[in-house]
Amino acid sequence: MEWLQQLINGISLGSIYALIALGYTMVYGIIKLINFAHGDVFMVGAFVGFYAIKGWGLGFFPALLFSMAFCAVFGVLIERIAYKRLRNATRIAALITAIGMSLLIEYGVIYARGAQPEAYPDNVLPSTSFNLFGAQISSQSLFILSVSVGLMIILQFIVHRTKIGKAMRAVSHDMDAARLMGINVDRTISYTFAIGSALAGAAGVIFGVYYTKIEPLMGIIPGLKAFVAAVLGGIGIIPGAMVGGLILGVVESVVSAMGFSLWRDAAAFIILILILIFRPSGIFGKNTREKV
Repeated sequence: MEWLQQLINGISLGSIYALIALGYTMVYGIIKLINFAHGDVFMVGAFVGFYAIKGWGLGFFPALLFSMAFCAVFGVLIERIAYKRLRNATRIAALITAIGMSLLIEYGVIYARGAQPEAYPDNVLPSTSFNLFGAQISSQSLFILSVSVGLMIILQFIVHRTKIGKAMRAVSHDMDAARLMGINVDRTISYTFAIGSALAGAAGVIFGVYYTKIEPLMGIIPGLKAFVAAVLGGIGIIPGAMVGGLILGVVESVVSAMGFSLWRDAAAFIILILILIFRPSGIFGKNTREKV
């Protein structure tokens, strides 16, 4: 039953990609910006969780919540400092700014603490294995998957059942009309960055607990893969980011299980090329016509 074990591993990895991808897709849905600094918010969340666990002796859940709160504030600061003044600028200007902010965060962390990697403690979560239909399943994998799914359910509740969620959907649909209806667009955008960054911070802590090793440039590849997941599901569509992340994680696990571990990273970008060629709007997206 090796396929079952690979499926569980793939879904666990995919849930991490999904949490990061949600930040990409939420921000794009609101202001049509690809926030390439988002992967580095994930990295900052991993380090904040590490110092909270190892330095302050916090448990997993307190460290997770602290990292989410820190990254939420950090995401709002990034939006206010780097992106707010570019609301009416060209998309290429915003994209270049996002890349510049990404490099600033990466090398700012290296300047502040050095480039040496760190390792999460082994005893953050109980690690036991049990047999399920002949497959050895790690309790850590199931726990991480449960936390990730729980966060996604909470996000769905926020978006569809709360006042700020309704404001986010209104701004995403028509920013000018939302402003005329009395919605504070700037505050709504800040909330969007806060929620997306909090999820990235949670993904950073989960990644650190699951894979142990973290380092200042760790956000580059997972950030790009999360972007692929968002495009695969349909960027700007929240369920699409979730499904895209899970599919990408399963594909990577299957590729590794087949003995092509060197092609694991390449598989994500092959999927990106194929989806852009055959279905640019993604799995859940719809083709829309634009008047010129």
